[in-house]
Amino acid sequence: MRERGKILYPGVTKQSARLEVLLRPTGVCSTRQLRLQPEPTRRRGRRPAERCYSTKYPANEVTSPQDGKVLDAFKQSLQFPPASCTFAQIADDEATWIDRQVTLHGYLGTRRIANKGLTFAELHDMSLESVVQIVSTATKHADSISLPHRLLQDLAHHTPVVVEGTLKGRQAPKTSKASKNGAPVSEKPTVITGLELKLENIVPLNTLPDDLILTDDTVFGPNQRHLQIKHDKTIRDALRFRSKAARFIRDHLVDSHGFEEFETPLLFKSTPEGAREFLVPTRSPGLAYALPQSPQQYKQILMASGIPRYMQIAKCFRDEDLRADRQPEFTQVDLEMAFASGEDVMRTVESTVRALWKRMLHIEDLPLPFPRLTYEEAMSRYGSDKPDIRLGSEITRIDYMLPVDLISKIGPHADPIVDVIKLPISKDTSSTREFVVNFMESAEALPFLQNPDGQPGIFIVDSRKPLQGLQPFGFEAAEQVDEMLALEDGDLLVLQARKKLSFAGGSTPLGNLRLALHKAAVKQGFLPAPKGFAFTWIMDFPLFSPNTDSDPGQGGFAGISSTHHPFTAPKSPGDVDLLLTDPLQAKADHYDLVLNGVELGGGSRRIHNAEMQAFILRDILKMSEVRMRDFDHLIEVLRAGCPPHAGMALGFDRLVAVMLGRESVRDVIAFPKSGRGQDLLVKSPTMMTEEQLKTYHLRIRDGE
Repeated sequence: MRERGKILYPGVTKQSARLEVLLRPTGVCSTRQLRLQPEPTRRRGRRPAERCYSTKYPANEVTSPQDGKVLDAFKQSLQFPPASCTFAQIADDEATWIDRQVTLHGYLGTRRIANKGLTFAELHDMSLESVVQIVSTATKHADSISLPHRLLQDLAHHTPVVVEGTLKGRQAPKTSKASKNGAPVSEKPTVITGLELKLENIVPLNTLPDDLILTDDTVFGPNQRHLQIKHDKTIRDALRFRSKAARFIRDHLVDSHGFEEFETPLLFKSTPEGAREFLVPTRSPGLAYALPQSPQQYKQILMASGIPRYMQIAKCFRDEDLRADRQPEFTQVDLEMAFASGEDVMRTVESTVRALWKRMLHIEDLPLPFPRLTYEEAMSRYGSDKPDIRLGSEITRIDYMLPVDLISKIGPHADPIVDVIKLPISKDTSSTREFVVNFMESAEALPFLQNPDGQPGIFIVDSRKPLQGLQPFGFEAAEQVDEMLALEDGDLLVLQARKKLSFAGGSTPLGNLRLALHKAAVKQGFLPAPKGFAFTWIMDFPLFSPNTDSDPGQGGFAGISSTHHPFTAPKSPGDVDLLLTDPLQAKADHYDLVLNGVELGGGSRRIHNAEMQAFILRDILKMSEVRMRDFDHLIEVLRAGCPPHAGMALGFDRLVAVMLGRESVRDVIAFPKSGRGQDLLVKSPTMMTEEQLKTYHLRIRDGE
């Protein structure tokens, strides 16, 4: 029962008392768990820094329900009173809350016991964003108020509690140092400075075990992800940022662009779209679902179903090798538009991204439209199909300038292409030389030293030497390179040979070396860290690429695979004609959005004609009839008068990570998988039991 805002504890009388915990685990839960006994005399001026309570039960022994203590304590925790207000309501207008009685929920924070009769403690709100100070005083005579006072002194740090009391005005402490824009430098929670809570009652709602060490210096591993989140404000802030961004994107697409949100199934079927799938076995022998690599086929089905604009923040699954920006399960902002081209999709995405940056990052000057590069331009100028154009140091082809003897020394190929990049490391040539030596001796340089196209040729510009240190170039080539690249003392020149073939894949060795050298130069203070946001559309990808051992492709027998997926339309009528003569030269109506060297997402115009889709699968990719039947449902849908349509998917994890400047998507996911695809908190995946294997008609092959 409650009386005028006070919590009355059944069986507690107004007498001097000592608190003894009767319940496992250690610590104090609630007053129903407390037995009152006469208080022994204590020496003045001495009190344990932190009281450790003994328990009635061994650490690993399960108590019997008949004992009643566990059940009584849990029942008490079910009956706690509701909060009468939030910390935010109090902070909005502190003056109006003076002398008002409140009930608050939160976690106990730092406690300071001034003396036997006076204790101060922090109360953190439920979201760990705000703090109010609790003040508790004990009367000279033992009465009912002594119980909450002693309880406040004894409860463990971080205990979840209900606190009742009266808010009193106090002189605000000196403010902490703030940044130029007024935001606090500290990552600590906001303190309600003009008020303090005079304690009247406190009810703990759970306990903390003695073996859980919680200090400001405690480092929690991924197997304690719940504690990482609870005790690291930067993680909580990132997750809240993610939540707000998702909500904004959804609302913007629906309200500003007329999209409708539809959920698509997670239990799909196995189809050869290009990535490895996760299979879900069923109890029917030999039958399995597949988790979707993306909602690609379902959203195309929606386009054929009279849905003009679809969107979804979707979960996707791919059994791929993991990296810092890749997880086996990931989230994407998925959208599709009927009666639309790729240009329509790109304009919609640009509008959404610009609005998102304005709302979440308060950046209003993102220029539209975003710059565009073809795949060929990106690979030739930056050595990557997701270039970070902020870095400069563009790649230039110079083999036509160089003497034959130099070309023969920097690669094994008879008639190679030779590219060069310039990095302005230092004006001091000796510093540049030291940087190069340290880098080439590091583990980061190993892939470049083992490049089958030959090791990079490295030169340092030094005006004190003949031809500025470029003697192997010869007079004419050295002069041309100087004029082309505007060389200065200390500049680093890197030459790399490659075969005279069309670009394929996502990067070149020189493109990768460009990134590695720049990263090392930034780390060592030679170059400033790149700033800002540089968006770029990459377009005109090859429609098909040669098969590789590492890419399963679509399982056809033509030796080529769709570069992205087999539903991508050719770019132009001329590219359609190339399907009959040279498919590898055909361009795709595909577009990737790249930001600061990160591929945020990609999309394409789709093949909306059933006969054309069947032609690609059967005659170009040369899929078997068995694999063709995996797409019967899609062919049938397209036959029913499907309109032209295009779409895109933005990798939401990557998007949030880049917005917040995080290196890994794991930093913006509540429960990420490790580099080995494991959830170290819940210990997944787990070994299947014999019973489970039998249920799903599976067996582990001998020797595996």
